[in-house]
Amino acid sequence: MASLVRTSSPPPRQRLFNSTGHHGLRISDISGSAIGAGFLAVLVSYAGPLLIYLSAADAMGVSTAAFSSWVFAISVAAGVSSIGLSLWFRVPVAMAWSAPGTVLLIALGTSLSAAEMAGAYIAVAMILIIIGLSGIFERLVTFLPPSVTNGMMAGILFGFGLKAAGGLATDPVAISILIVVFAVSAVVLPRYAMLILLASALAVSAVFYDASIGVVSLSMASPQVTVPSFSPGAMLSLALPLLITTLSGQYLPGMAILRANGFTLSANPIVIVGGAVSIAAALFGGITTALASITAAFCAGPDSHEIADRRYVAGVACGVFFCLGGVFAGSIVDLLILLPSSLIALLAGLALLQPILKFTGAMLASEDAQAGLLTFMFTASGVSLFGIGAAFWGVVVGISVHFLTRIAKRFVAR
Repeated sequence: MASLVRTSSPPPRQRLFNSTGHHGLRISDISGSAIGAGFLAVLVSYAGPLLIYLSAADAMGVSTAAFSSWVFAISVAAGVSSIGLSLWFRVPVAMAWSAPGTVLLIALGTSLSAAEMAGAYIAVAMILIIIGLSGIFERLVTFLPPSVTNGMMAGILFGFGLKAAGGLATDPVAISILIVVFAVSAVVLPRYAMLILLASALAVSAVFYDASIGVVSLSMASPQVTVPSFSPGAMLSLALPLLITTLSGQYLPGMAILRANGFTLSANPIVIVGGAVSIAAALFGGITTALASITAAFCAGPDSHEIADRRYVAGVACGVFFCLGGVFAGSIVDLLILLPSSLIALLAGLALLQPILKFTGAMLASEDAQAGLLTFMFTASGVSLFGIGAAFWGVVVGISVHFLTRIAKRFVAR
């Protein structure tokens, strides 16, 4: 892959903020493969991570209109930031909402109001901007014990993934069909498995539940402004875990994907822009925007374009399609809510299968697996103390055990 990157003077993507060079879209750089990669990244995001968000909204009792506003906010925020960053640095920077963060909402249920959630989102966004401006992203991520962050992520996702099996008791035939479809498509067409699964789920809904898919028409979003409220409970239950999951579960793997494909852009401007658009999105109920980790490979990889310097077009296309999705968020929501809740839970759980495997494997493979496992147990337990959610207590226990273990080892070594 290194051979695809220019070895002459550093291109704009290798500098923090470069005021020179061409930052616009060159017509000659546009290709069908790049546009297709951007479209596929958005389609997979709506077919997978958005279903997790829908499950969160369902658990919180959010109305269809409010969820439509959420989808509008996260889509436009992801779209605008993807377009801006990709054009400025000529790098395929695909932004999206914090998919692991949405799982936190399910565990919180109705314990927080919409205003408190918006306040937590804004707090996280402001901290992200500070982190980006200070340039401490790499050091901060290094400070957090990987075993603890992986354990927390695995615990959050696993606790939610368990809900995926709940529909087997009420809808055994439909659930069985979809599991078979997923198992086969994950092997035959792994990159499109979630798209195939979503299409199959809609077909099953039409056959078994008489879902009127044909009546879905173009419907524009109706954004609803949310006045934020800042409460200590929301800061500890939602903001702190969301900050950790966004840094470790979105930005860290997202940067790894970019660098693995030869792009050496600093994380700092991406974190700053992500925080800035997150503040705007929060006012309409949208969760934090961050570097895409699940779909980034579609835009950054060689399938986007054989020439690395032209792959930024995929990031731009991704942003454009996200903006279109935001404008027509009403149609997207109308389509998704046709699915029965049991099928939504299953699809969302299957969408998290690979992330669960990744974080669990990393946790167990670390040198401090015990701290990670305790973090996992307390986080997955769903325990709440003083009105503060399990993710916070999982991190507290994990970090405490991590440092106590290090102290004990040094004492024994003496």
